[in-house]
Amino acid sequence: MRWSSNRGHVMFNLLRRREFIRLLGGAAAAGPLSAPARPALTATPSPDLTWPNRPVRFIVPLAAGGGLDFVARVIGEYLSRAIGQQVVIENKTGAGGTIGIDAAIKSVPDGYSVLVTNDNVASAPHVLRLNVDYLESLVPVIQLARQPQALAVHPSFDVKSVAELIAAVKVRPGMGCATSGVGSNQHVLLEWFAKMAGIKFNHIPYRGAGEAINDLIAGHVRVAFLGPTALIPHYKAGIVRLLAQSSETRSPNLPEVPTLQEAGFKGLVIESWYGAFVPVGTPPAIVARLNAEIDMALTDATTRKSLVQTATEAIGGSAEQLARVAQYDSEKYARLVKELGIKAG
Repeated sequence: MRWSSNRGHVMFNLLRRREFIRLLGGAAAAGPLSAPARPALTATPSPDLTWPNRPVRFIVPLAAGGGLDFVARVIGEYLSRAIGQQVVIENKTGAGGTIGIDAAIKSVPDGYSVLVTNDNVASAPHVLRLNVDYLESLVPVIQLARQPQALAVHPSFDVKSVAELIAAVKVRPGMGCATSGVGSNQHVLLEWFAKMAGIKFNHIPYRGAGEAINDLIAGHVRVAFLGPTALIPHYKAGIVRLLAQSSETRSPNLPEVPTLQEAGFKGLVIESWYGAFVPVGTPPAIVARLNAEIDMALTDATTRKSLVQTATEAIGGSAEQLARVAQYDSEKYARLVKELGIKAG
């Protein structure tokens, strides 16, 4: 019999049909026909589930060597161990701390850029007459610590009390007085004290307490309002003299230094606080994680001991607590700037 291509196609199709029926019968015996298994889809993890998977940076808007920088480094060291990622301290200084604050606000809101700042975030917009409210562009994470400010003089300046300092400045009005920057709470404290005392200082702002303390030690400036972190080592070494502190009561680490209220300036109280913030848009889960991890750092005995040695009291607590503190101080500084006629220039 002659084989034709058409017959071959018919036989091939018949075999295919029989094979299909055989396979169908086997499948029916095994159970209902189901779709082929599909590989499971792996969802891209959300940032709040993977954080942290790379280093975290602390943006510090003041120079190294001051109280804020010290607090950031102490907490950053603990946090690095706790989260298994390096915490990098990035000092972005200038313009009364506003350069660093602006950089933090413009950072990607992913939890890897944390602003560690002092209360300049509340005071600077009012002192510098900025058309901005930083508290609207930042999400509070946690209050880190607080401390008084201190009135210090170089040992060559022969004054040993606030009263003697006032008498000396009245003889030499316009004497220079250093602070860690324009817009800082030290700037406000300086103007408040000068007004109540009836004296005139020439405000000399620096880019942080580290630079200011160097000039005070060298005698380039003989009076300063600074945080105790930068001052205490030199005070204990006898290189600078402390005349007063600006807290409500004496700091436990400076029990021998009177408050400005004790020196006769009732109500003259300004305490510096340090806080952690992140840009608006940071996932709430990351904010909560940062709060929990930093709060643990602030309850650590070694961390607290390091802080108290510089007259700094660890605080901690909820994000809402920091929000209340920041808002209260923003309103207070708005009032003081107006009452004292403080100008940035």
